[in-house]
Amino acid sequence: MAYFLQQLINGVTLGSIYGLIAIGYTMVYGIIGMINFAHGDIFMVGAFIALIAFLALTAIGVTAIPLALLLVLIIAIGLTSVWGWTVERVAYRPLRESFRLAPLITAIGMSIVLQNFIQIAQGARVKPLQPVITGGYELFKQGSFTVIVSNIQILIVATTVLVMGAFWLLINRTALGRSQRACEQDRLMAALSGVDVDRTISLTFVLGAGLAAVAGLLYLLYYGVIDFFIGFIVGIKAFTAAVFGGIGSIPGAMLGGLVIGLIETFWSAYFTIEYKDVAAFSMLAIVLIFFPTGLLGRPEVEKV
Repeated sequence: MAYFLQQLINGVTLGSIYGLIAIGYTMVYGIIGMINFAHGDIFMVGAFIALIAFLALTAIGVTAIPLALLLVLIIAIGLTSVWGWTVERVAYRPLRESFRLAPLITAIGMSIVLQNFIQIAQGARVKPLQPVITGGYELFKQGSFTVIVSNIQILIVATTVLVMGAFWLLINRTALGRSQRACEQDRLMAALSGVDVDRTISLTFVLGAGLAAVAGLLYLLYYGVIDFFIGFIVGIKAFTAAVFGGIGSIPGAMLGGLVIGLIETFWSAYFTIEYKDVAAFSMLAIVLIFFPTGLLGRPEVEKV
């Protein structure tokens, strides 16, 4: 029981990171119907920006952990959002009205560009970070096994809950949220009703990049090591989470992230770790057989 509970805590923590990234995928798809395959690499860029910010703040003598974390978070979100806006403005907006494969090919191209840019700029070796948030709490002990929840795990889950609450308020209680929902239903009618569609889409990319930056910082703090390729691996899993929960559904993206994280963790704990990705993708295939739109996805109704 103790071992199961420990893996449950680990799985929820990992799933929270996947869920934050998956929201970026599902928001873009919900509004413009495009899979932004460069989103995982935006997450990777955010993690590198966070690492560089940590090193820079340490070099100038900022040693207070809460202050350093706050400054790193602000810097990572700000600069990563600029990256997200630039990618949308340069690579996606000119092809928005082109044939459907064009944005998809461009997204894959942008993913390769970002990977190679970071590889050239920062090198191909992994970049470590010394533990910043340490300590934790012992929940209970069973025999020789102790169930521990670390402070970084608490921070990750708490941050995810706060971000989800903030996004719910944004989408349901703000003018930007109403514009996003209008563009999701019908971009042409939204434009005719006075909604600035280009601005709404750009801000959606900015918000998604900001979320990716938060996930990148949490990933860096949790694992303590990053490289230029994490965007592809984690991005594919986050995209899988978005499809699992129902692409276009923000609660579905978070639910899918938690499910994927739990599957990976429990499979690694009770079976061979080499097949954890096989288990996750196999579960996705099984779910899509019975729920073609995902767990919380809504079937598209085409009006004639």
